[in-house]
Amino acid sequence: MIQVRVHTISLGCPKNQVDTEWMLGGFGSFFVNEATAEGADVVLINTCGFIEPAVSESLQVILDMARTLAELSPRPHLVVTGCLVSRYGQELGAELPEVDLFLEIGRQGELGQRLRELAAQRREARPELVTALDGYAPSRLLTTPPSYAYLKIAEGCDNRCRFCTIPSIRGPLVSRGEAEIIDDARRCLDQGRKELVLIAQDVTAYGRDRGQKALRGLLEKLAPLNGLEWMRLMYLYPGGLDRDLLGFLSELGKPFIPYFDIPLQHAHPDILASMGRPFRRDPRAVVEQVREFFPEAALRTTFIVGYPGETEEHFAALESFVRQTRFMHLGVFPYYPEDGSEAAVLPNQLPDEVKEERRDRIMELQAEISEELLAGFEGQELDVLVDRPHEEWPGLYEGRAWFQAPEVDGITYVSGEDVGPGRMVRAVIEEVKTYDLVALA
Repeated sequence: MIQVRVHTISLGCPKNQVDTEWMLGGFGSFFVNEATAEGADVVLINTCGFIEPAVSESLQVILDMARTLAELSPRPHLVVTGCLVSRYGQELGAELPEVDLFLEIGRQGELGQRLRELAAQRREARPELVTALDGYAPSRLLTTPPSYAYLKIAEGCDNRCRFCTIPSIRGPLVSRGEAEIIDDARRCLDQGRKELVLIAQDVTAYGRDRGQKALRGLLEKLAPLNGLEWMRLMYLYPGGLDRDLLGFLSELGKPFIPYFDIPLQHAHPDILASMGRPFRRDPRAVVEQVREFFPEAALRTTFIVGYPGETEEHFAALESFVRQTRFMHLGVFPYYPEDGSEAAVLPNQLPDEVKEERRDRIMELQAEISEELLAGFEGQELDVLVDRPHEEWPGLYEGRAWFQAPEVDGITYVSGEDVGPGRMVRAVIEEVKTYDLVALA
């Protein structure tokens, strides 16, 4: 059989990972996943370009790979796609001539055709590659562990937060069709996944581009699917978490789990207003409303510190809010003045050392809160969804309890009989760490 050997590097968020999965799936049965570039016909790098560190990482990965490929003969085709390409476009071609193909996000479906054109130009290197690429067709190849899959329900964003470049990179909100999502979900579950993690730039906005509040109807159709044990919703914008949606979720029951990922970004109304956040009320009201319907809810959020004009008083309000609210999971980012964003040209930009000091203060506080909250689970018996074996310790596995989302939260180390990737096991929590748990099944 003619095979296309692809080495893939996917950077950034789960939304990027789903894009990578759709590109890889197009190769169908011709696809061979190469662990290194040395044995590949194609090296595919899906980049992130959301904030300054992500841009720097993406560029470094491309440069390192270009140096590696320069020493190979025949040299694999180097393809770069993702947010970095959509953000900087033609500028990259001049700066990175080593790259054979740049693909913007909206043109990722053209990967097969464009690769075939490249292969035809170098037919003497591997003529059968041209033939193999004739069969390229859109499909999805899951690359997550056998326990869960991401389900992207929309692309783009209509919110206009002043610090964010996502709308200019990924465009306005475009919701996927309900039937297409359901079909995608079934395919994931048919491959043994027990958890579906719904993602979008703003999950609560699903259907709004069509003049509908469509999330409720979608969840009603997803919930009864065979094999679905956990359904997790990520990126729930606070303005979309109204009483109607929360009331519906409280009645939905399993497989929905009461895990709420709400990117609040700050707690002081002055900073929230300057950020242009899509809600104008005290974030305490958002948290209280969620806990009214779900007293047991696991809350996750993210904050930006060092935003232009953030005074010590503003930061103290944020610190107090974190201390009082006691989020189970929390991430903090120092503000980056991103080119093209409105906030980049605001007055009163803060020094980097102030931003980093404030980030560290919040994370030190959160470490104490996390350990205290997790201590409440010691001795309890919980369901643990097993993701993968531990890389160093035979017989030990990495998994998650319901209040731990993949990749962004802590994990549960679990061992015992009948423990294996993709399985849901009952386990007793025997030890608590700052962010992780240790359990015995």
